[in-house]
Amino acid sequence: MDWQAPAIILEMRPFGEHDAIATLLTEAEGRRRGLVRGGQGRRQAALWQSGNLIAARWQGRLAEQLGHFTAEPIRVAAALVLDDPLRLALLSAICATIAGALPEQAPHPRVFAALWRLIEGVSGPETAAAGLAELVRFEAGLLAELGYGLDLSSCALTGVGEDLAFVSPRSGRAVSRAAAGPWRGRLLCLPAFLCDPEAAIDAEALAAGLRLTGHFLAREVFGARHQPLPAARQALYERVLRLAEPGLSHEGERREESPCPKS
Repeated sequence: MDWQAPAIILEMRPFGEHDAIATLLTEAEGRRRGLVRGGQGRRQAALWQSGNLIAARWQGRLAEQLGHFTAEPIRVAAALVLDDPLRLALLSAICATIAGALPEQAPHPRVFAALWRLIEGVSGPETAAAGLAELVRFEAGLLAELGYGLDLSSCALTGVGEDLAFVSPRSGRAVSRAAAGPWRGRLLCLPAFLCDPEAAIDAEALAAGLRLTGHFLAREVFGARHQPLPAARQALYERVLRLAEPGLSHEGERREESPCPKS
């Protein structure tokens, strides 16, 4: 049997001397793995990169088997961001997160469509800051898709919908600035751009957003499988945190609490 579909390359792992195992995401087939013959060779190296959009074909005797992939390029996003370390880190982070978060062979068409749009934006004229903000929104949507959605509609303590500035790390519900009181040091910061599309976006807000979604991804999605948050995702957060805190040392020393957008 075989199938053909547009796909996003999530991960490539060496298999033997010349071949590789590819993990792809498609709209109808979900996350799928397959053998790429010659996947480590020079001729195919540019095509089989995480983040690339391809027209994939899978062939195998049974749907449960590994099978093997062949492909034609649609958009070589990885090559388009090679000269921008931040965009490249973003692309690596989101692909690693999806590769570990979604179950195999379970269709998630909304995740596929949102990831496709995100990659096209990151590898296009969109600024790196805008791409990072979209990544945070994407991760919030991913949590909702997997059943762990954040409730940012109103304050968990007062029910008001204004001046929401924090999120409970336990319940995932928003908390207003006034209601946070002495507990604010235990709460996660809520960047304004998650609630207001017109809000300003800076490195401080982006770091807060990545810490927020990363907390729930680590606890609810990866923690449930006894796995850590992907190294590429953690590396992206550390990179953005350094941009938000110019005084950091080269060794990456930082304070315990992530920065909250100022009132």
